[in-house]
Amino acid sequence: PRHPGLPGAVAADPGRQRLSHAQAAAAARGALLLAAGIAWTLPNTLIGLGAGAAGMALGSRARFERRHCALVFHRWPWGPGGAITFGNVILHTGDSLDVSCSTYAQRAGLCSEPGIVLGDHERAHVLQYMALGPLFLPLYLLCGGISVRNRFERAADRYAGTGRGWWPWPCEPLPTNGR
Repeated sequence: PRHPGLPGAVAADPGRQRLSHAQAAAAARGALLLAAGIAWTLPNTLIGLGAGAAGMALGSRARFERRHCALVFHRWPWGPGGAITFGNVILHTGDSLDVSCSTYAQRAGLCSEPGIVLGDHERAHVLQYMALGPLFLPLYLLCGGISVRNRFERAADRYAGTGRGWWPWPCEPLPTNGR
């Protein structure tokens, strides 16, 4: 049966309407989870905002990058290079997160694997923060801080390389490169 004002294929297929309702419900659930994650990690985000604001006094510039679900401060003036994430804030010393970098295992000489994109690695940390909220920093430090042995860093490298696996548990053993 044709409904006035609707194309024949849509009007004749009630399953399409159900699908759109299911898609709308899934989108609403996703938006609620996103909002909950942003709220849960707000204390960490405030740390990043404070550091980012301090960097702006020395030329850092902020831009929201939807892809990373984060406010990114580019040209952040402190640190050895690269990026660090606090909640939904990424502090980056360069101009773009779309740069290739080595994994932690590569830098430690434990393996030779393809490079990863820095922004993908940092996006994994944003997801980890949104899941763990105020628990992230203590757990990250207990797992070894900025180190190849840290399961959070290995999971972020895995996510950057494959697009999957940002959750740090369980974690695969460290590569040994025959050692």
